[in-house]
Amino acid sequence: MKAGKIVMFVVGVLLSMLGLALLVAAGVLGWGYFAQRDDGWFTAPTERYRTDSSALVSERIDLVFDDAPTGFGAEDLGRLRLRAASEDPGRPVFVGIGPQAEVDAFLSGVAHAEITDVRFEPFRAEYREIPGDDPARVPGDEDFWAASASGPGTQELRWEFQEGVWSIVVMNADATPGVAVDLQAGAQFPFLGPLALWLLISGLVLLVIGVPLLVLGAVGLGRHGPPAAHAPPPAAVAPGSYPVMLRGDPDAPSRGLWLVKWLLAIPHYIVLFFLAIAHFVTTIVAGFAILFTGRYPRPLFDFNVGVMRWWWRVGFYTYAALGTDRYPPFTLHRTDYPADFDVPYPERLSRGLVLVKWWLLAVPHYLILAVLVGGGATAASGNGDDWDDAVWTYSWSLLGILVLVAAIALLFTARYPSGLFDLVVGINRWRFRVWAYAALLRDEYPPFRLDQGPRELHEYVAPEGPHDDLPPEHGPTRTQIPLSKEQYGDPASGEQTRPGEGR
Repeated sequence: MKAGKIVMFVVGVLLSMLGLALLVAAGVLGWGYFAQRDDGWFTAPTERYRTDSSALVSERIDLVFDDAPTGFGAEDLGRLRLRAASEDPGRPVFVGIGPQAEVDAFLSGVAHAEITDVRFEPFRAEYREIPGDDPARVPGDEDFWAASASGPGTQELRWEFQEGVWSIVVMNADATPGVAVDLQAGAQFPFLGPLALWLLISGLVLLVIGVPLLVLGAVGLGRHGPPAAHAPPPAAVAPGSYPVMLRGDPDAPSRGLWLVKWLLAIPHYIVLFFLAIAHFVTTIVAGFAILFTGRYPRPLFDFNVGVMRWWWRVGFYTYAALGTDRYPPFTLHRTDYPADFDVPYPERLSRGLVLVKWWLLAVPHYLILAVLVGGGATAASGNGDDWDDAVWTYSWSLLGILVLVAAIALLFTARYPSGLFDLVVGINRWRFRVWAYAALLRDEYPPFRLDQGPRELHEYVAPEGPHDDLPPEHGPTRTQIPLSKEQYGDPASGEQTRPGEGR
């Protein structure tokens, strides 16, 4: 494996990852720019706020930028709009925004309420009452307001963001206590559109550079060189079998190594992070190739199968199976490792299926696998739609529970129950079949069944000793896999050693 291909691949992954992140950010900001409603404003619902004291005050609005880019200030962020109307239609209302220090001095010694938290759906406002005995001055007589509006009916204040620390004040225009107003806040951010466009262009440029580098690197890494020593032969599809081959031979895991495998596997997790991004990008590229040519580019096919093979090895070593203590190799290609994965290359693929099989046709499998391997979390709120007080409940997947049971069995007995192992591998076999189907590697629909056991059903080896007189119905059979005596018993003692059947 040449270092240049690895460097090309890593650079391509990093550029593609950054490009995709910029495109996502551009999409979010673009949606925000076009979603500004009510004549181009983001607006909160109109709700009633009240206090028995003389004023309602917002928490501080901090618009101080110590590390802002040259030429950029608070005024470039946008503008604020406040609409206020008294509960009593004939009573004049005042709304203003001013420097916090001036507002604090204006309300010093005056009883008022600071709005500390506001929640909508359902609406709830929380206040901090600040006591005082001094009478409030008429707010309209003060000259420190940066923007203000006063009068009967609905009053509207508009304010261009300015650098500083600010507070919003709502009062009765005559400064009498007992404030009850309907307020609506709105904000406008005109910079969202240009920023979204800049991010979009930058993301596309990075993808134009990064994706070809990634694909060329993946092609180089996916090309098969000379077969590795002791590598298994290429997978072949037996009649009636599903053309995705997953193998996991039990390899006598120790009592307690599983406790630290999360740490030992960190180098693999780092590599798989990059490989997963590359797998996603190359699958999209391959999808377009299939759509127009009906063929999956062979180097990309080998690369993506290799990525899945790497995932299965690491999963078999760690917490998808805990099937071995042998450290996984750092390679995409097949080796003599106890866990292996392979998919025979299809000469032709359906052009039409590529559009629907990965999201529509695979949905039934996704629902089942969500239970088998997904787990999840649910939340329940005892206060309507107020999810801040929700109680979250986390559930384990069936695979996670089975592997946990196996880990406890290993810790206390140094034995991996063979039936449990067969079920764990069977669940993994199901999910890798669905993954291969969703990754466009095959057109054959995955079966709804658990093919348990270390090997595929069609794999077998001839039994030891003379067997020329065996009738045809005795073969082929399930593979007789070499197992450890410590874990599954000694064949010489007459005990069953075949995985898939208990002792």
